[in-house]
Amino acid sequence: MSKRLVAVLLMAIVTYVIRSAPIAVFRRKIKSKFLKSFLFYIPFAVLGAMTFPSILFSTSNIYFAIIGTVTALILAYYEKGLLTVAVSAVIVVYFCESIF
Repeated sequence: MSKRLVAVLLMAIVTYVIRSAPIAVFRRKIKSKFLKSFLFYIPFAVLGAMTFPSILFSTSNIYFAIIGTVTALILAYYEKGLLTVAVSAVIVVYFCESIF
């Protein structure tokens, strides 16, 4: 058996176990408001923790990355769409890098 096939099978097993474990552990409906809110916000926290470092170090200068992040946060605060926020932040960083 090739190493790649073994790697794919191991990844499939690990993914299946992680996704099926909550079904096996939590047989009854979760009634705790704290646990429900905790489980609700975990995906957002993990996504933020994975994305934020990449945002800061994706440009040639960290200050331009901060300017782009602030632009995205301001537009998101004013409830602009995801595409508008992302494209605007990219354009701001592009202009900052081309000017300086």
